[in-house]
Amino acid sequence: MRCILSICLLVSSLALPLTFPAGAQTPPASPRQIPARTIPVPDTVSPEMRPLVAAPPAAWDIHPKNNKEWNDLVAAGVARNKALLPAMRERLGVSLEPTSIGGVSAFILTPKEIAPENRSRVFLHFHGGAYVLNPGEAGTREGILMAGFGRGKVISVDYRTAPDHPYPAALDDCVAVYRELLNSVPAKNIGVVGTSTGGGLALALVLRAKQEGLPLPGALAPGSPWSDLTKTGDTFYTNDLVDNFQVSYDGYLADAAKVYANGRDLKDPMLSPIYGDLSGFPPTILTSGTRDLFLSLTVRTHRKLRQAGVIAELQVFEAISHAQYSVNAGAPETKEAFEEIARFFDAHLGK
Repeated sequence: MRCILSICLLVSSLALPLTFPAGAQTPPASPRQIPARTIPVPDTVSPEMRPLVAAPPAAWDIHPKNNKEWNDLVAAGVARNKALLPAMRERLGVSLEPTSIGGVSAFILTPKEIAPENRSRVFLHFHGGAYVLNPGEAGTREGILMAGFGRGKVISVDYRTAPDHPYPAALDDCVAVYRELLNSVPAKNIGVVGTSTGGGLALALVLRAKQEGLPLPGALAPGSPWSDLTKTGDTFYTNDLVDNFQVSYDGYLADAAKVYANGRDLKDPMLSPIYGDLSGFPPTILTSGTRDLFLSLTVRTHRKLRQAGVIAELQVFEAISHAQYSVNAGAPETKEAFEEIARFFDAHLGK
């Protein structure tokens, strides 16, 4: 009986939080070592998404030493992406028209049929790519998905990219297009969408609009936003090498942050919007996946918006790595992600 009582007391003591005498310093938390493990592709992922989830890690441990090496990396990515986009446009019935808005290169993406509720609305799209990748038509993939599944006109901004054009070039271009749009479309009828860098730019656009006294867009949809250029957040560690798309912060991603910032503090809110004042932001829907390196950034952004009193929703998809919900137009997860965004926009944009 005494032995059983001792065991019960031991178990109870392990369940209680540790306490320390008044005035004593809490000892520093030690990092946990996790043994290597095998991560299966879950059965709950659609057959169309399984190949993406099962794929080996993309090339990530790349450290360009000069502008030429950056530009070579960009050119290789552009060639891969452009080759896939015509079939995606055809599948979703979306046309592409190059244009210039406010002196900035852009693309107008139009579905065969615009939903009646979207005829007076515009979806403004900022592409991803670590402020370096996906210039030109290569950056329109997510815009195509938004036009096709959201059944609305999309303007995809071909903003200038680093290293040739560091901060504030990308943000200046996005603001210039938005400012020009305001001449023909009420702000409340503009929904801003973008993943990764595009999500960070969507948030930074609102900070700039607040700063400059411009009317704010009606709603935002930052997917897995790069809202903090520093390595801050749990999943930079827990999903390191688990995310098979972005893979790790410690490759070209960290280098790209420095190249774009061009010597500025990475915690400047115009670079890392999570450090800005998010009060008064438009209703926002955020998207991520359980294997996303940026899941913590998405969660932190969602919580900060909620703490600021902003209407904010969060959708997280099973087993998806960074931005993978925007890769395969035939995957149910992709359709669901963009139709959720479209419904959110319909609920919050002007008619």
